[in-house]
Amino acid sequence: MTEQIRVLVAEDQDLLRASLVELVGADPALTAAGEARDGRQAVEAAARLRPDVVLMDIRMPVMDGLEATRAICAAHPEAKVVILTTFDLDEYVYEALRAGACGFLLKNAGTDEILRAVHTVHHGNAMLAPEVTKRMIAGYARPRPDAARLSGLTERERDVVAAIVQGMSNEEIAAALFLSRATVKTYLSRLFLKLGVRDRTQLVILAYESGYVDGLR
Repeated sequence: MTEQIRVLVAEDQDLLRASLVELVGADPALTAAGEARDGRQAVEAAARLRPDVVLMDIRMPVMDGLEATRAICAAHPEAKVVILTTFDLDEYVYEALRAGACGFLLKNAGTDEILRAVHTVHHGNAMLAPEVTKRMIAGYARPRPDAARLSGLTERERDVVAAIVQGMSNEEIAAALFLSRATVKTYLSRLFLKLGVRDRTQLVILAYESGYVDGLR
């Protein structure tokens, strides 16, 4: 039997939280590992339950979703956090991505999109629309002198970065660059280590903030 993906639902609205738990439970590959109605409960539940994926409302009482995301990603880097928000351009979402979240969803997203997001981040990909990411970073990012961190990449590493910025999955990168999926994973691991980033989401943010994306066009 395939190992279940354990999901923690952190949402302060009772009806929405209940519907998300029900949605997760309806997917045979997922298990609703627990619930939280505020950020502090989410941090405590993540420590106790060790979920694979956390659906995190960005605006919650007691401790907001940004602070909770930062705490969970620092203490449990294996957990993948997906931010739930009512706004696609929300400064809190941007800061949560910088803190380690793997992507974000609007609360009015369809059921298929929510389930796809859980599976996507669990398998190491980011749930980020490139055009939305660009607008968000343009609106909230402060320019950071990080271009030098990306200047030493090889030509093939640059190709991989460009593909990640375009929102490609590992399978799509493999097909586009004529590589095996295992080789793509090796390149990603090497890039994360070389650039000092946690995952592909932070790599995308670094590429935008440093102006590196402009050089890829």
